[in-house]
Amino acid sequence: MTKPDTQFNLDIPQSLEGMRVDRAIAELLPDYSRATIQQWLKDGHILLHDKRIKPSEKLHGGEQLAVSVPRIQPSEWRAQNIPLEIIYQDSDLLVLNKPAGLVVHPGAGNPEDTLLNGLLYFDAALRLLPRAGIVHRLDKDTSGLMVVARSEMARQHLIEQLKDHSVSRRYLALVTGVPVTGETINQPIGRHRFDRLRMTVTERGKPSITHTRIKQKYRCHALIEANLETGRTHQIRVHLSWRGFPLVGDSLYGARLKLPVGATPALIELLSGFKRQALHATGLTLQHPRSGEMLDWQRDVPADMAQLINALAQDLAAYRETGENEQY
Repeated sequence: MTKPDTQFNLDIPQSLEGMRVDRAIAELLPDYSRATIQQWLKDGHILLHDKRIKPSEKLHGGEQLAVSVPRIQPSEWRAQNIPLEIIYQDSDLLVLNKPAGLVVHPGAGNPEDTLLNGLLYFDAALRLLPRAGIVHRLDKDTSGLMVVARSEMARQHLIEQLKDHSVSRRYLALVTGVPVTGETINQPIGRHRFDRLRMTVTERGKPSITHTRIKQKYRCHALIEANLETGRTHQIRVHLSWRGFPLVGDSLYGARLKLPVGATPALIELLSGFKRQALHATGLTLQHPRSGEMLDWQRDVPADMAQLINALAQDLAAYRETGENEQY
């Protein structure tokens, strides 16, 4: 039997007065991309007074839109046997430790071999959920903890937690440069005006808040803990680069290679050979959608980051042992 579309009415609050309809709906339905919503509008899946509405039309607030979410097409994605490090699972949740290099969701240039394909192999029932239960993402070359919903109830509950910032997501970032202290970076982030692959700090962007704390200072680098209050695309990478401390290995937002004076050949090789952003989602805390229990998971940085961090620590220790100027 064919599963019908999901139909509901969407009330537009007065706070979104003057906003484009596609952007407003994307704000109210954060589980769906703006491109998807634009396609729904063009296909007549979203109606105002039983009539189609253009994505660019401005809203006054107070409207009620009739939304018909197209059913998930089971044939869209292929299940693939991709090794996954599952660290927690029950009937509502999966928590996994994503390796660097694994794309989260199929898209242009990555139609297969993604986390989503691996999730469908692990649990075929995830095919019945939007995006196979994926409610947040990590960049391809960012490693670390992710939560995936296994039920519609859990999916909606997790989306609400992400919206009200009650999910704690903690990252470790190795940056070029040495900040004086940690801080809260409160700068809006939006798409770069000319380079569509990049995000940037811009007044046209969405509110974005990152809290940082220095874990360790090295001679020319630092290990920083970053806590996300919002979850914009590339947020940590953009905010830290904007502050002048780009992530080691970040080819999109990074700076030129910086080497400590007198660095050993081994350290030079590690720094110059680190070809991904040195960013790891190390901690995740959330409320279980069914039991209400607060759950917390931690995972250490992967081997490549650990090796580089240890090498920087050894470099600092060797420098101090020389008795030279310790102003680093």
